[in-house]
Amino acid sequence: MRTAFRALALSTAAACLVAGAAQAQEPYKIFLSMSYIGNDWQAEAANMLKALASSSDYADKVDLKVQVAGPNAQKQIQQINAMVQAGADAIIVYPISPTALNGAVKNACEKGVKVIAYDGVIEEPCAWNVHVDQAEWGRQTAEWLAKEIGGKGNIVMITGVSGTSVDTLRNDAAREVFSKYPDIKVVAEANGMWSQAVARTEMSKIIATHPWESLSGLWMQVGCYTASSMQSEAGITDDKILPCAGEGSNGHRIQMLPAGTEVPGANGTYRPMGMRSISASSQAYPGAMALKMIVDVLDGKDVPKTVLLSPGAVTNDTVKVCTEGTWEEMKGGCNVFEPAIIPNPGWFASIYSEELPQVGLNAALTGTPEN
Repeated sequence: MRTAFRALALSTAAACLVAGAAQAQEPYKIFLSMSYIGNDWQAEAANMLKALASSSDYADKVDLKVQVAGPNAQKQIQQINAMVQAGADAIIVYPISPTALNGAVKNACEKGVKVIAYDGVIEEPCAWNVHVDQAEWGRQTAEWLAKEIGGKGNIVMITGVSGTSVDTLRNDAAREVFSKYPDIKVVAEANGMWSQAVARTEMSKIIATHPWESLSGLWMQVGCYTASSMQSEAGITDDKILPCAGEGSNGHRIQMLPAGTEVPGANGTYRPMGMRSISASSQAYPGAMALKMIVDVLDGKDVPKTVLLSPGAVTNDTVKVCTEGTWEEMKGGCNVFEPAIIPNPGWFASIYSEELPQVGLNAALTGTPEN
């Protein structure tokens, strides 16, 4: 009987060890709640997040589920509440509003669920945030444009998605800069929804009453590539194209290269024009950074509540072509990809982060990790 008891005890202990190991290896249940998804940036950001989750460093630690609320705060609130009920360990959010989600986020935190926002901001104190310094984005781009046009002239502003903290912070900072120049006049403004297609529609309306030759410059959260293309299509020569302060699309940065530069795959208006410009960006990797941060939180590590990223502004002096698109090449400083590599000019080129070696070009394009 003693022998049988010892065998039973050993068997029970072994079973407990196995059960404990299985429990320790259980992946974190993490949900992604996306709001607005109607542009290239959002697709890239989601791809990079998914790529990190499937990389060899995270695949066994993360069970990621993705939902899309659209530009509807109430639907996103319902999503977050449902995620909590579904047993989420953490929720990653691209918030449609900095304040509308506060109640749902606070409720999640009180139930032990960790919440982090990327690119946009959640103001509820229990949430973590990782985003580009959007006010600095607005200041840098507006100051560049004001100096480029000599502090005077008519300009157009194309804004982003109304209600988001990204749009509000950029616009407020830019307007503050322009207000310091009494001879700069914003003669037209339109909501571009961070979309090249919408930017084209809105610029077409504006040009009907404010012809290109009446303008001195453009400030566009998204659409510099489109505006330069429209001018070229209208017969304006490369050296007369208006200076444009704006986003980090690949087409925009290709157009910033000196006119005549040989770049494989360049064609039509997706070509070097020598466009005078500053190209700042919400990099496409904050979603992946949010996943890294929230896993660190779940692992018990000390993670700052807010991580601010630089807009990473690129000028005509610093634009540099990536000929291969490897992570190592990007580490060397290239910041725009040959059209032969990226056929979509609206695709966002700011994808490199030294802290995320698991994600690179393939991650942004297809959601495939580097390892």
